Amino acid sequence: MNRRVVLAARPVGVPTEADFRLEEKPIPTPDDGECLVQVSYLSVDPYMRGRISGRKSYAAPVEIGQVIVGAAVGRVIASKTDRFSAGDCVMGGMGWQEYATPSADLLRRVDPDAAPLSAYIGVLGMPGLTAYYGLLKVAGVNPGDTVCVSGGAGAVGSAVGQIAHVKGCRAVGIAGGPKKCGWITGELGFDAAIDYKGEDVGEALKTAAPDGVDVYFDNVGGPVTDAVFPHLNVRSRVAICGQISQYNAIDAPVGPRLLWHFIVKRIRAQGFLVFDFREHDDVALAEMASWVRSGQLKYTETVAEGIESAASAFIGMLGGANIGKQVVKLSDA
Repeated sequence: MNRRVVLAARPVGVPTEADFRLEEKPIPTPDDGECLVQVSYLSVDPYMRGRISGRKSYAAPVEIGQVIVGAAVGRVIASKTDRFSAGDCVMGGMGWQEYATPSADLLRRVDPDAAPLSAYIGVLGMPGLTAYYGLLKVAGVNPGDTVCVSGGAGAVGSAVGQIAHVKGCRAVGIAGGPKKCGWITGELGFDAAIDYKGEDVGEALKTAAPDGVDVYFDNVGGPVTDAVFPHLNVRSRVAICGQISQYNAIDAPVGPRLLWHFIVKRIRAQGFLVFDFREHDDVALAEMASWVRSGQLKYTETVAEGIESAASAFIGMLGGANIGKQVVKLSDA
C-alpha cells in the first residue's frame, strides 16, 4: 500500500494536524512516459502554506482530498520511459507520499555518490537555487557589500549568507534565538547575527551593519523587515523571497508604511520565484556543488521520521522549530 498525506480542510490561521489526513491507497502503476518512484525524503517548505490556502497565486491550490504538493527525492522502482531505469535516483515534485508515478519530464537524475539524497531537496535543490538566484541575479552583489538576510538560519537564509561570503560580502543574519544565531556565526561564518526574539533588530543593526545594508534578502516580512528598511543604503537592493510572518494571518496586514526610504535612497525592491531562472539551473547547481565540496557552503537538516510526521514537521517549520532544511525521511534509498 502507498501511504500519503492529503488536504482534509483548508487551514484558518495556523494549520493544525486536523487539516491533514493520512490515507492508504494501492501503490500506483506507471503509464507510458512515467516512473514508479519509492520516495526516500520529502520536502517541507514555507511556500506550501500558500498552496493549501485556496487563494489565487502563481500556482493552482491544493484541493481538498488532494495529495500535498512538494519536492521529493527517491529511487526508481519501475520505468516506462527511456530516460530513466530502475535503480536511478531522481528528484521532482512527487508530493507527500511513499510512492509516486511522475512523468519523466518532471524528474531530474541525481547522484547519491556526490551528495546525500536529502541535499537534492535542500542546498542542491529549490532552497539552494532560491538563495543563489535571489542574491546573485535579483539583488546583485559587489565585493564589500553588506548583505542582511532574515530567516538567516533557514534552508534559504543560511545559504544566502554563505554565498555572500563567497562573493566577498559581509553577511548579517537575523534569526530566532541564541542557538540559531550561534550556528550561523559559528559553523557558517556569518559576520554577525541578530536574535529578533531577544533583541531590538533596528538597534542591533547599528552594530551588526555599521555602514548600513546594501542588499536585504527578505524571507519573513513583518516587523523584522520594517526594522531593516531604515538601515538600507542609497541604491541598495531588496530581494523579496518570502513573507513567512504573514502566511498564517487571517486578516490582511497593514500595507508598507516605510516606502519613503525607497524614494529618498532610490532603493530597488523585486519579488521573484525560483522558476524565473530555470534555464540557469545546471550552471547554478554545478557551482553550488563545487562550494559544498570545498566547504564554502555548509548545511544542516532537521529530519522527521516517517510519512505520519509530515504534517507536524510542516507546522513546526512554519513556527521556526527547524534549523536549516526541514525534511521528512521515508525510506533508505
